[in-house]
Amino acid sequence: MGQVLKYCTWLRVLLVLMLLASNVMVSAQINTDQVMNIGRNAMYFEDYILSIQYFNQVINAKPYLAEPYFFRAVAKINLDDYKGAEEDASLAIERNPFIVDAYQVRGVARQNLHNYADAIADYNAGLKQLPEDKTFLLNKAVCEQELKDYEASQSTLERLLKIDSKNYKAHLVLAQLELARGDTVAALAEVDKSLELSKNNVNAYSMRAHILMRHDKDYAGALAAIEEAIKLEPQYSGYFINRAFIKYNLDDYFGAMSDYDYAVQLDPTSREAHFNRGLLLTEVGENNRAINDFSFVLKHDPSNFMALYNRAMLYSKTKQYSKAIADYDAVLAKYPTFEAGYMARGDVKRLMGDKKGGDKDYDKALSLFRAKNTHSSDFDPTKLEYAAAVEKEERRRQGEEVETADEIISNFNELLTIDNDAKIQPEYSNRNRGHIQNTTMDIEPEPNFTLSYYSQDNRLNGKTHYMKEINEANDSRLLPMTLTLIAGEQRLSEDEIKQHFSNIDYYNGLLSTSTPRSIDYFARAMDLMLVKNIDNALTDVDRAIEMSGKFALAYFLRANILLAKWQISSSENTEVDPVIKDKERSAIYSKIISDYDTVLKLSPRNIYAYFNKGNACMEIGDYTGALSCYSGAIEAKPDMGEAYYNRGLVYMRLGNRERGLADLSKAGELGILPSYNVLKRMRP
Repeated sequence: MGQVLKYCTWLRVLLVLMLLASNVMVSAQINTDQVMNIGRNAMYFEDYILSIQYFNQVINAKPYLAEPYFFRAVAKINLDDYKGAEEDASLAIERNPFIVDAYQVRGVARQNLHNYADAIADYNAGLKQLPEDKTFLLNKAVCEQELKDYEASQSTLERLLKIDSKNYKAHLVLAQLELARGDTVAALAEVDKSLELSKNNVNAYSMRAHILMRHDKDYAGALAAIEEAIKLEPQYSGYFINRAFIKYNLDDYFGAMSDYDYAVQLDPTSREAHFNRGLLLTEVGENNRAINDFSFVLKHDPSNFMALYNRAMLYSKTKQYSKAIADYDAVLAKYPTFEAGYMARGDVKRLMGDKKGGDKDYDKALSLFRAKNTHSSDFDPTKLEYAAAVEKEERRRQGEEVETADEIISNFNELLTIDNDAKIQPEYSNRNRGHIQNTTMDIEPEPNFTLSYYSQDNRLNGKTHYMKEINEANDSRLLPMTLTLIAGEQRLSEDEIKQHFSNIDYYNGLLSTSTPRSIDYFARAMDLMLVKNIDNALTDVDRAIEMSGKFALAYFLRANILLAKWQISSSENTEVDPVIKDKERSAIYSKIISDYDTVLKLSPRNIYAYFNKGNACMEIGDYTGALSCYSGAIEAKPDMGEAYYNRGLVYMRLGNRERGLADLSKAGELGILPSYNVLKRMRP
C-alpha cells in the first residue's frame, strides 16, 4: 500500500508488444494463430486466467515457440505470480533471446521477488538492445538502491536524465536516494523538481507528505501535501489514513476520526484503517467500537500482538472479564516474562471473584520482579514486536521467504499511517503503444454498459441496472443463465470460463441437430463474447438479427461486440496509416450508433442505449450528439451519475466550464468518485 508508482497500472497492457518476425503460425491440431489471437483478446480485457488457458493450448501444440511463453509470463505477473512469470519469461528467452520485453518482464518479476542482482542483469540485457530505454534504466536504479549501491543508482539516474531531462519519475527515485542518505532537504528539492515537471503527480505529493510528516514533523505542510494527493486520487484509502494521522498530530481528533471512517468505507478490508481507528476510539473512550475494530484486525491477522493486547485491556474496562482473560492468556503465552501482563490478568481474575487465581498471577509477577532485582517493569513486548518486524523486513529485502509487507508491523502505541514506502516500483511498458508518462493525466469516461451473466456489486450506492428487455428474456427461460447488465468488462473465474465453454458445446450440438432459433444464436454469441471469441460471436449475433429483426437485445449485444472488436483491432494495428485507421473507426462506429438507434426505435426510453450511444458519439468527436444522448439518459433516469459524469467531460471538451463543473459535482454526489479528481484538475 502507499506505493509511489503502482506498477500494476503499467502492467495493464494491451498486449500487442513484440510482433515476432519469424513466428508465422500454421495449424497443428488447433489453429494456433487463432488461439493466440483469442488469448491476446482476453489479455486486452485483463482476463488473465482465461488468456493463460489459451496460451497453454498453443504451448501444448507448439512448445518451441517463444511468444506464448512470453504472453503467459505477462498474464502471470498481472496475477502477482512472480515466480511463474520469471520461469515463463526464461523459457521465452531460451527460445528467442532477442525478445527485449521478456527481459523486462523477468526483471520486474525478479524485482518483486527481491532478487535485485538478477533483476539488474535482466535490465542490463535489455539495455544492450535498447540502450536508451527509460523503463529499464528507472527499474535498474531502484534495484541498485535496494542493494544500497547508491553511487551506481545515482549514475543510472543521471544517465536517464541525460536521455530524458523531463522524466519526473527519475526525480522521485532521486528523492528516495537522498532519503536513504539522510538528506531530507535534498529529497524535498527532488520532489519539487518532479512536481515542476508534472503538477498532477500524485506520488510526488504523497512522498512530500511522507517526508514532512515523518522526518521534519511539519504536520501543517504534510497536511497540505496529502490533500493534494487526495484531490488527484480520491479513491485510495491510504491517503485518508495518512491524513488522519496528520490531523491527530494537529489535535484535530474529529477530523482524524472522520478520515478513518471514510478510509474504512473506501476499503472495508483495510486492517490499517481499522487498527488506527481502534487506537483513536480507545483514546476518546469509545471502547466497544474500538473492540470491534481490534477484533476485525485479529480476524484477518491473528498474530497482531498489539491488537490483541489493546483488546484485552478494553475487555477489562468494559467488564467482559472472560474475554479479557482469554486475550491475556494469549499475550502471556507469547511473552511468559511479561510482568505487567500477569498483574493485569490478576486484576481481572479478582474482579471476577477469583481471588486465588488473582493472587497466583500477582505472585508470578512479583517473582519475575525479584528475579530481575527490581520493583518496576522495564519489559516492553511492543519493542520486541517492533524489532522482530524490522528484522523480518530486512530479511525480506535480502530475498528471504518471509511474510508479505502487509503482515509487517504496525507502529504499535501510536496512530499508524500507511507506509509510504517512497519507492519507485518496477514498471513494465508496452512499446507498441508508447510509454505512459503520467497515469493521473488520463481522464476516461465511464464505460459502456454491456450484457453479461454476472452482476456487479456497487458497494458505494448499491444501485442495480434494469432493462425491460432483459427481464423479458429471463422470464422466457430460453437462456442458459440469468442475463444482466454491467458497466464495463468483468473478469471470469476458471469455473465460470469452463461453464461458458460447456454452454458453447451445448449450442453447437443444438444448432446442428435442431431447427435454429434466433434466441439460440443470441445465447451462443453471449458465451463466445464472454470468452473473447469476438469474430464468431459477431457471426452468431448477425444470424440472430437476420432471423428476428425486432430483437432489441440482439442489436444491443452486437453493438457491444463491435466495440470490443474495434478496441482489439485498434490496439494491434498501431502502424496502420492514420487516414485509413480513421476511416475504419468511422465505419465501425457508424454501425455501433446505428444499432443503438435501432434499440431506441424498438425501446424509446432505453437509458443504456442512450448512454452507450453518447459514448460512441464522444469517441468520434460528435460532442453535440453526445450531449443529446446523455441528456436523454438523465431525463429518463435523473440519478444516473455515469451520464452526468460523461456529460460533464463533454462540456469541458466544448469549453463550457460552468456546466461541466456542475455535472461533475452532481456525478460525484451520485457516487462517481473520479469526478473529484477531474474537478480538481479542471478548475481554473
